[in-house]
Amino acid sequence: MPGIVSGLEPGKKRKRKDEVSGNSKKSRTAPKAREPDPQEEVLGLEQKILGSRTNYNSIHTLLDHIRVGGSAEEKAMLAAVALCRVFCRLMAAGNLNKPQDKASNEATIVQWLRERLQDYENGLLKLLKDEDAGRRSTALTLLMRLVKEEATHLNKSEEAIWRDGLFEKLFRTLVEDGMAADTRAEFVEKYVEEYDDVRYYTFARLADMSSKDLPEPVVQNTLSILSAVETILEQQDELEDFYIGPPSKAKHDLYSLTAHKKQAQKAWMAFLRHTLTKAQRKSILNLMSHRIAPWFLKPELLLDFLTDSFNIGGSTSLMALSGLFYLIQHKNLDYPQFYQKLYSLLDAQILHSKHRSRFFRLLDTFLASTHLPAALVASFIKRLSRLTLHAPPSGIVVVVPWIYNLLKNHPSCTFMIHRNSELDKDEDQGRPERHGDPFRIWESDPMETHAIESSLWEIHMLQTHYHPSVATIAKIISEQFTKQAYKLEDFLDHSYGTMLDAELEKDIKKAPEIEYEIPKKIFMKHEVGSGKEDGLVVKLWSFS
Repeated sequence: MPGIVSGLEPGKKRKRKDEVSGNSKKSRTAPKAREPDPQEEVLGLEQKILGSRTNYNSIHTLLDHIRVGGSAEEKAMLAAVALCRVFCRLMAAGNLNKPQDKASNEATIVQWLRERLQDYENGLLKLLKDEDAGRRSTALTLLMRLVKEEATHLNKSEEAIWRDGLFEKLFRTLVEDGMAADTRAEFVEKYVEEYDDVRYYTFARLADMSSKDLPEPVVQNTLSILSAVETILEQQDELEDFYIGPPSKAKHDLYSLTAHKKQAQKAWMAFLRHTLTKAQRKSILNLMSHRIAPWFLKPELLLDFLTDSFNIGGSTSLMALSGLFYLIQHKNLDYPQFYQKLYSLLDAQILHSKHRSRFFRLLDTFLASTHLPAALVASFIKRLSRLTLHAPPSGIVVVVPWIYNLLKNHPSCTFMIHRNSELDKDEDQGRPERHGDPFRIWESDPMETHAIESSLWEIHMLQTHYHPSVATIAKIISEQFTKQAYKLEDFLDHSYGTMLDAELEKDIKKAPEIEYEIPKKIFMKHEVGSGKEDGLVVKLWSFS
């Protein structure tokens, strides 16, 4: 039976031993204060602003979050999105429309809200230059959303929406030096390519900007936007996607295909007047036939640019001729000197150039028509035949099949194969006998070279070429033309390396003959009485 504990008053619990001794300890650690959730904080401020006009000052708090960087970037982006919702709902409710009585308190509130909206837009434009791609993308989306809401609810004119408002600030920021290329690409992909009104006013902004002197980085950024536009309008009924809604006027320029093409033509022409680097010029020439020329209502405006590009020389000249050929073929442009300029590219370096494959692809296209004069085709055949005499084997194996295809398409030029190089005397006319090749190699006009009166003796010489592949392929000119045509792509990518690999992969049917006795002395005389005869090198030269 337990004993009675004395010293306790009725109704009181016994103290633990450690409490009696004065060494009491807390049984558990006090809970730490919970850190506020940034999302809850921002959402709370948003609901307060939308709940009562007396809480409009909380807009300042959200703007301060956007301005703060570093570790508070998450809260900054949450505040940016929340403010977009706030201003969109305020605009939809008409709280940012100017009242008729400008002296009232309502006018003061509206003016204050519009100033805060401008502060918010400036903050987003700053975020558009952020180092993080995700934040840049979010800022671009929010800015374009504001453009749409302002155009819908603030009763702004077309001039104020696209030319003087937020869209103008956004566009100038996109082309500034230091802007990330992926942001411009996203703008073109998500808005310019998708919406006809955004594309129209983008061209308009580019035309206005390019009409002034621009620094080199801005020129490059402008080119990146222009060249990224892939959509080409062809039909009037394609004009149906508008970002801020269809125009109210039935005869608005946004409904006109001609007006759209005129803006694009104006933008490109203004840009082409700038001083361009060689790389920029080549980039434009690459886009000429499928992204630039289709926009032009007057394609002859491109002639000056293409002519200047041709005069640069090299691969740039070839690319310029490609653009000219597109205008001739698809836009019915008259350019009489085209084949004369093409003929001038056939110089001594063309078969040694790294652009040889591209040149022959384009040359095959330029001379594909069977309606070309035989004298013109003969000049190209003869000129390239002459160039093969000092060309690398990899270049010759391209020229011979190309000549075969031309002769097949132009049978009147096949007389060049069988004609002797020495012309017979015309006894009836009393002309003296003429010797040699009548071909005028230095003549710049392909119609005046007399190539049709010449022969292909150069190809005949190639049949004894030191390289077996060249000698074999050159013999196709002397054989019957039973093959319809050679596929040029099979020969364009040949080089010294590929031809050597082809030779090494061949099966050896007969072992090559080699020296059965290795000489001990090549440059010195053999000893007297050795019974060995000195070589020809020792007999002709004396080595000490």
